[in-house]
Amino acid sequence: MSDNAESLQANEQPQEEDIQHMGDLLDAEGGLTFDFPKAGEIRDGIIASISEGQILVSVGAKSEGLIAGKEYEAIPSDILSTLVAGKAIPVYVVTPEDSNGNLILSFIRAVEEQSWLDAEALMQSGEAFESTIVGYNKGGLLVPLSTIRGFIPASQLALSRRLAITGETPEAKYKELIGEKVKVAVIEVDRERHRLILSERAASNETRDQIRDMILDELQEGEVKVGRVTSLADFGAFVSIGGADGLVHLSEVSWEHLTHPSQALKVGDEVKVKVISIDKERRRIGLSIRQLQGDPWTNQVAALKVGQLVEAEITRLTNFGAFAKLDMPGDLEGLIHISELSERRVKHPKEVLKVGDKITLRVIKIDDESRRIGLSMRRVDSAAYADQDWKSLAADYDIGSEATSGETMATILGDAAAIVAETSEAAEAAPAEVEAAKEAAEEVVEEAAEKTAEKPAE
Repeated sequence: MSDNAESLQANEQPQEEDIQHMGDLLDAEGGLTFDFPKAGEIRDGIIASISEGQILVSVGAKSEGLIAGKEYEAIPSDILSTLVAGKAIPVYVVTPEDSNGNLILSFIRAVEEQSWLDAEALMQSGEAFESTIVGYNKGGLLVPLSTIRGFIPASQLALSRRLAITGETPEAKYKELIGEKVKVAVIEVDRERHRLILSERAASNETRDQIRDMILDELQEGEVKVGRVTSLADFGAFVSIGGADGLVHLSEVSWEHLTHPSQALKVGDEVKVKVISIDKERRRIGLSIRQLQGDPWTNQVAALKVGQLVEAEITRLTNFGAFAKLDMPGDLEGLIHISELSERRVKHPKEVLKVGDKITLRVIKIDDESRRIGLSMRRVDSAAYADQDWKSLAADYDIGSEATSGETMATILGDAAAIVAETSEAAEAAPAEVEAAKEAAEEVVEEAAEKTAEKPAE
């Protein structure tokens, strides 16, 4: 080999070594190759800076990503206020490179995507989570899981909550529940339809017996509750109050006489009830509807007094007497005891009466405590009540305390009173004479009334 050839070979050798060293350096500096983001992926980022309307986030790409425009505006103000430079946040790659060469990111989409992943994981594990009721619609309640709004159908509410709900409209049923904490489980996830179905019932292990025992422990006599009629029986109505059924006995349904609760109630009715008894050992609750209603007895009997004559219709016949409905406002009914039917002995009321008969009776007893009215048919013409009858008769003719000049009620009715006095002693023994006295007295009163009408007004 010539000297020139050896010299050329020596010069080339260092160049090859330099190339080899540079390759080693590139291999060692592997960071010179970039991990380019892909659309749709979620990355962990570090906030580089925040300015008005945009956030720069470092995600390990050749340049920082940008959260701006709608993606910036979508961040809730309470969350935005917590974001600062240097804070780690998840971001969703919207566009790896837009027309301006920017890497477009989204914080909200990343959180939402993570929420869907969490929802799927919760559904797989069956684990429950706690959230807050934020709204409602006609079918149930709205409850969020992070940024996703989940839905609890009414059928998936806990048994105690479902039984306690009252009202006919969604607002009446659910409005007061907004803001309450609720424990739920995920039972359905559908990303494409943006559908997240939750269940409070699946997250609860309560039973009807547990609910009933809880209510019995908390319930107090005298409390007023709103419940729903669940069933009817011959002896009363069952009403659910917060998940426990109480009985409204037939006698506590209404002040009116009922033969069956269906005359006043139907299954599904929402009613207000008063707790009147609690038996924890037998796990029974006594309820009343009528005790929350005004007692019609007081107003109805206010127009009645002992000795008064009333018109009535026979409604029932029994071995011990007859019941009659009074011809006056309300549904007042009184008893004509068999001994008050006639002066002669009567073995059964059917001997002198039948259902539907309309007759005149005298009130002989008003018992406020037992709410009973005693009536008599045989005392209708009794002279013992003559003075009361004549005063009532005078009132019917509208004769005042001074009907004519110099004449008072006493002088007008003087003749009638005299006739009554003459016959009072023989009244019980001679009913015919009493009737004659009554007719005579009526004539006296009629004459007085005519005299009053003819006198010209001063």
